[in-house]
Amino acid sequence: MLKPLMPEVSTARRWLHLLLQLTAMLVTVFMLAGPQFGSKLEKQKRQGAEVIVALDVSNSMMAEDLVPDRLEKSKQTLSRLIDQLANDRIGLIVFAGEAYTQLPITADYISSKMFLNTISTEMVPTQGTAIGAAIQLALRSFGLAREAERAIVVITDGENHEDDAVLQAQEAQKQGVKVHVVGMGSLKGAPIPRGLNDFHKDKEGNVVITKLNEEMCQQIAMAGGGVYVRADNTNTALRVLSKELDSMKKSDIETTVYAEYDEQFQALAWIVLLLLFVDMFILDKKNPALRNLKLF
Repeated sequence: MLKPLMPEVSTARRWLHLLLQLTAMLVTVFMLAGPQFGSKLEKQKRQGAEVIVALDVSNSMMAEDLVPDRLEKSKQTLSRLIDQLANDRIGLIVFAGEAYTQLPITADYISSKMFLNTISTEMVPTQGTAIGAAIQLALRSFGLAREAERAIVVITDGENHEDDAVLQAQEAQKQGVKVHVVGMGSLKGAPIPRGLNDFHKDKEGNVVITKLNEEMCQQIAMAGGGVYVRADNTNTALRVLSKELDSMKKSDIETTVYAEYDEQFQALAWIVLLLLFVDMFILDKKNPALRNLKLF
């Protein structure tokens, strides 16, 4: 009935309208999603120095003569130190009886703090305090020689000292690298927790009291040409350490970073505009010129 009354109306063109409008709506959804691509690596130059932190993760660092304990206090101090860095590069080494690289030297402070949160005494199975091995590993972890000064920050209680850390600190100073030491703990000492209401005991069953070996820490700092500071429940150690690092000579440090993704919604917006423009000029009537066109 409709066809005789409206002979000029094209059914196919109605479907074409619907197809164009649905396609425009679909492309609009992708456009609003904010597509991004085209990231690339780019190099940035910054004025900074290089610092590698060697953090003691032996069992004695669980002693609670610092709040909440030596290891957590070390991580808090190091986290605040990272917040105060501007353009310096930082690396992280953990050590007990052996030393391991936790984070290669980098300018990515977000990653540094992320790796810092994962540190525990269970990371190094061999117990002890191999400060010399940590300093030696730190020296190998620096990048190519630059004009910028370099420093190693050793955070430890200095107990159960095993290797010749003083000799390694002297070697570091010969290479132009200062060794600073932050002593964790008290001279009075404290027991090492082991579970709930339990503490580490020696072979005779006596509770082990771990004390800060301040004399050893001072000798290492003196041999390395750096400073020694004892950490407490204030921010004194952080202020002294920050002052020393700020006084280091800076130079251009080239860092490779990921460039941000490019926004690509503009191309989709042009496609939507084109589809709607075409849809607006397609009439519902049949084209009289095309009706008389005979291809065969």
